[in-house]
Amino acid sequence: MDPIIIYITIGLICLIAGIIAGKIIFAENTRRTVEEAQFQSKKIIEDAKSNAENLKKEKLLEAKERFVQLKAEYEKDVLERNRKVGEGENRIRQKEQGLNQKTEQLDRQLKENDAIKTNLNRQIEVVNLKRTEFEKHQEEHIRRLEKIAGLTADEAKSQLIESLKQEAHTRAIAIQQEIVDEAKLKANKEARKIIIQTIQRTAAEQAIENSITVFNLESDEIKGQIIGREGRNIRAIEAATGVDLIVDDTPEAIILSSFDPLRREIARLSLQRLVTDGRIHPARIEEVVEKTKRQIEEQIMEIGERTVIELGIHGLHKELVRCVGKMRFRSSYGQNLLMHSREVANLCGIMAAELGMNPKLAKRAGLLHDIGKVPDEETELSHALLGAKLTEKYGENPAVVNAVGAHHDEMEMQYVISPIVQACDAISGARPGARREIMQQYLQRIKELENIALAYPGVEKAYAIQAGRELRVIVEADKVTDLDSDKLSFEIAQKIQNEMTYPGQIKITVIREKRAVNIAR
Repeated sequence: MDPIIIYITIGLICLIAGIIAGKIIFAENTRRTVEEAQFQSKKIIEDAKSNAENLKKEKLLEAKERFVQLKAEYEKDVLERNRKVGEGENRIRQKEQGLNQKTEQLDRQLKENDAIKTNLNRQIEVVNLKRTEFEKHQEEHIRRLEKIAGLTADEAKSQLIESLKQEAHTRAIAIQQEIVDEAKLKANKEARKIIIQTIQRTAAEQAIENSITVFNLESDEIKGQIIGREGRNIRAIEAATGVDLIVDDTPEAIILSSFDPLRREIARLSLQRLVTDGRIHPARIEEVVEKTKRQIEEQIMEIGERTVIELGIHGLHKELVRCVGKMRFRSSYGQNLLMHSREVANLCGIMAAELGMNPKLAKRAGLLHDIGKVPDEETELSHALLGAKLTEKYGENPAVVNAVGAHHDEMEMQYVISPIVQACDAISGARPGARREIMQQYLQRIKELENIALAYPGVEKAYAIQAGRELRVIVEADKVTDLDSDKLSFEIAQKIQNEMTYPGQIKITVIREKRAVNIAR
């Protein structure tokens, strides 16, 4: 037999024997492990049973103790409730006793009141009898008085009431006048102090604008060039600027006429450039006018920015700044609008500072109060309401909007700065030299003043003096008494105040005198 096969066979036998031996050893180990596990499980079960018994005993003891504790608390609670119930029963018994006592007292009082009521009824019957007798005596007395006086009671009462009413009305007017004078004296004293301080601290310039501008020439020969062949140059200038050019016999001068100062300024600068350049024809005229308009627009923005910077006003919308610049070329009653607005702004700032208010806000409202006079488009709104609309559109403070709209009483004043702006506007417009008044309007106002006074009975003559700042009324002494003079002065002042518009204030003086004239012969 081959040795290799023998060796292989022996190796296989050894391998099989090793595997069998391993399985036998594994089985033995497994058996031992199972026995140990069974022993451990029996031990664990016995320990669990022991622990469960112990835990059961402990829980039973705890339950018994908790039951005893709850029982004691319940008994304590029951005792406390019983005690409170007993106290409540005692209080109820005491209240019942008190109510019984009060009931007895009320019964006694009712019996006493019945006796008093009976006594009062008897007294009322006696009083009614006496009143009936008194009324009879009174009627008899009234009949005797009517017979003696020749008047009925109603007629006498009406005459007495009318007499008392007239006397009361006269006294009321006198007292009212005294109260008004006293209030004015106190209020005017402080207001005059503030206004005088404000005016004294403001340096106002006088700038009067006209509706015409005179353009001076070096020689009359230039007039022909400005007129052009068959007047085409002057027509082109008038069409481009909207200004009337008046070329007359005035030596070395041409008159520019327009209601709009801005147009007159554009025409003046355009003429100045055309004359300096020497080339005057329609195409050149249109080019120069357009260039001048752009320059004026830049100048307007520059004037507006310089104005707000000088006044210390910040954050103003660009369109409002432009409107402020346009005010330089507008006038109102002959007063330059920008100078007037600057003056009002300074007055408002000073007055607000004197009154302990915000001077910057007041100055802002004063500058913008007439912004509605320089609109880009025509509108039917008044300048105050249009100004309020513009300021509201561009995000101004509600106090500024209200002050602009209310400075002519066209809106209700809702902020304190509104009357300040109104007062400063009146101060600026009423100062001497600020405004020009057309002679016809001035005479009409004077005549209206005198006619108001002459409409009252007893007025003999009326004279408006001191440029309409004082009205002197001469009354007939036989028809108007001294008390009536006070009443007449007060009523005329109220009527003027309600029916007329005027700058400043008007003093009404009523003169009553009695003259006795005799002639010695």
